[in-house]
Amino acid sequence: MADAAAPAPAVPNIIVQTQDGQSMRLYDDLVKGRVVMINFMFTTCKRACPGTTANLRKVQRALREHVGRDLVMLSISLDPEHDTPEVLKEYARLYGLGPGWYLLSGRREEIERLRRRLGVYDLDPVRDADRTRHAGLVVLGNEPMERWSAVSGLAKPRQIFEAVERVMLAPQDWNSATWSGGRERPAEPQCAGR
Repeated sequence: MADAAAPAPAVPNIIVQTQDGQSMRLYDDLVKGRVVMINFMFTTCKRACPGTTANLRKVQRALREHVGRDLVMLSISLDPEHDTPEVLKEYARLYGLGPGWYLLSGRREEIERLRRRLGVYDLDPVRDADRTRHAGLVVLGNEPMERWSAVSGLAKPRQIFEAVERVMLAPQDWNSATWSGGRERPAEPQCAGR
């Protein structure tokens, strides 16, 4: 029996389909107990999606040993009628997306519920209804630690990487030098004066 005092997960347990045609429960199978990067996209998008996908691909490469093990990347289609598993698989191939990155589709009303639950929507309902003007945010979550954040998918890949690191690791383990192949960060300039 479930604990009545336990909070509901931030991510609803909707049914989604992967680019490989596999049905999964979003929360139980992909989010629970993991660190996740979640973004909303669609394959025919010409604005934020191509740049966001390219940036996230760079972040995936930088986090290579973590993706699929400690971290799962989830790109969820805002156009589920068009973005079938076959279309999503081709998109993944075109962008060279690796293991641990799931392109997902599902029922439109459930995806909308998820988007709202994660706070990835515009307060103006007219603007929000136009998927070509979607926010391009990447929601970062550490489900076990209940730590959530967001970053623009169009930020520099290093900024996205550092945001992931801050959600993924305890503060004492933050090491931005990882992005540059482990080189030490230059010393901070010392302020002279008072």
